[in-house]
Amino acid sequence: MSGFRRRDLVAGTTLALALPSLGRTQTPGVKIGLVAVRTGPAASLGTHLRDGFLLGLKQLDGKLGGLPASVVDIDDELRPEVAVTKVRAALERDKVDFVVGVVFSNILQAIIRPVTENGTILISTNAGPSSFAGRGCNPNLFVTSYNNDQVHSVMGQAAQDAGYRRVFVMVPNYQAGKDAVAGFRSRFKGEVLDEVYVPLNQLDFSAELAKIAATKPDALFTFMPGGLGVNLVKQYRQAGLASIPFLSTFTVDESTLPAQQDAALGFYTACPWAPNMTVPANQRFVQAFASAHDYVPGSYAAQSYDSAMLLDGAIRQTGGKLEDKAALRTALKAAPFESVRGPFRFGANQYPVQDFWLCQVVKRPDGKFATETLRKVLSNDTDPYAHECRM
Repeated sequence: MSGFRRRDLVAGTTLALALPSLGRTQTPGVKIGLVAVRTGPAASLGTHLRDGFLLGLKQLDGKLGGLPASVVDIDDELRPEVAVTKVRAALERDKVDFVVGVVFSNILQAIIRPVTENGTILISTNAGPSSFAGRGCNPNLFVTSYNNDQVHSVMGQAAQDAGYRRVFVMVPNYQAGKDAVAGFRSRFKGEVLDEVYVPLNQLDFSAELAKIAATKPDALFTFMPGGLGVNLVKQYRQAGLASIPFLSTFTVDESTLPAQQDAALGFYTACPWAPNMTVPANQRFVQAFASAHDYVPGSYAAQSYDSAMLLDGAIRQTGGKLEDKAALRTALKAAPFESVRGPFRFGANQYPVQDFWLCQVVKRPDGKFATETLRKVLSNDTDPYAHECRM
């Protein structure tokens, strides 16, 4: 036992997930390639995604649509070239029936062609780039999260509804940051006092915070994922700026709150889901997740859990005929499952049509931090690119 190393444990976990597939020649089953970043600073997001899907599979007694299910665990390492190599192996060697997961849009953009051109259905449980929502829509791609632009536009609408007239905007200097600004501006009609772009690896925001203090905006809008968000939130609070409403997207959520804690209290975010929703399916999910894991599930987990339920309903509806791709696509598009978000349907581009909420960070009675819904901002919202899809 003294020679049993941690890397052996990790390898054993992956093997255990794949073991049921060894008997697949005797017993018909369904095999899932589950793609989630598990390496580096973004690993917590991938952990949420993976744990959400596996919880759904556990609640379904290890079956999807009545068929025994197995999972090939794929760590994309947040490196597109690595993701492509591993996904190709899953398609060609492991013969996966579906590819599910993906946290980041650049990973989805890297793997979509090898997956869909293989005739395999790809279900993205988080990444929702606009490039595949409009003219680039794909019959073999389904998204169970949202179109990226929608979430930023929700906060623009929330700022508009609150009567804010002067807003300071700060985002990372890469495509997603620019998309965030465009999404916010699409619904906010007031004045943007400044539009600041910072390096993606910036951790010291003292200069930008001084500018915010001098400008005295009605609110700040920011999109700062991962470590950027952790540092910004702490420094914003330390700088005494918390009296200026902190409006954000992908900055304060269940993946960053364990590090931000009290510094994030009262800060706002936009989302299509939160742990406190009283939807029966959500209450069952959150309770089961809390029993299985020592952390509060975030949207990455909830959307992934939904994808397991979506697959279960669709495969069941086709009688388990995995080879009939047309029937599977039709069944998936019908969304035959009970979502943690309540009513759920796909638009023409196979992205969700759903409600979006203004949420706020709270400290729960158990001492853990979470987001809670405050009010619905958009109802039954279709993303702005769906009309361009010609499927």
